[in-house]
Formats: sequence, structure tokens, C-alpha cells
Amino acid sequence: MTHCLLPRMALAIPALTLFSFASPSTLLAHEAASGFKYPLECCSNHDCRQVSDAAVTERTDGYVIQATGERVQYTDPRLRDSPDGVYHWCSAQGAGNTRTICLFVPPHSF
Repeated sequence: MTHCLLPRMALAIPALTLFSFASPSTLLAHEAASGFKYPLECCSNHDCRQVSDAAVTERTDGYVIQATGERVQYTDPRLRDSPDGVYHWCSAQGAGNTRTICLFVPPHSF
């Protein structure tokens, strides 16, 4: 009976090894922590993440990404409504010093 389980275990071990090295953010890179899915045109499955309120500043002409100084104007098509009410920044290669692909912003409180 043990010999019947060996082929199944041989297949299961590589799969378990693969998932043990993958973090939840790696497995669901296209999904925000709150569960909404980033549009493919924004994330390429790894470019988006939630950022703090301090990472983005709202100005009269739009938003400023604090890490880069980049401005995303209110009329910019990269600007999106945030489905979960917090900021999400999608930048090239998911880096903190590259251009913005999409910026998800919460609704105004006024």
C-alpha cells in the first residue's frame, strides 16, 4: 500500500515547495490587500501596491507622488477612483523611484 502513495507524494512535494517560497503578495500581486483586482493595464501583475496617505499629496492641480515629485493631474487618465478608499500606486516595475502607471485615490472627504 505504501508503494501506491509514493508517486502521489512525488508530485505533491514540488508543488508544496513552490508555494512555501511564494509570499501572499507574490501569489496575488494583481490584487489589493482589500481584495479588489488591479486592472491589467495598471499592474502587469506586480506594479501596484497600497501606499500611505503621506506618500501622496493632493494639490489644487492634482496629486504629487512624494517619492518622485511626479504630478498626476486631475485630468490625467492614469488617475483612478480607489475602490477601497485608500491610495494605491502603480509604478514601473513596482519600484519606488519610477514613473506612475496608475494612481488610485480615495474619494474627497468634503
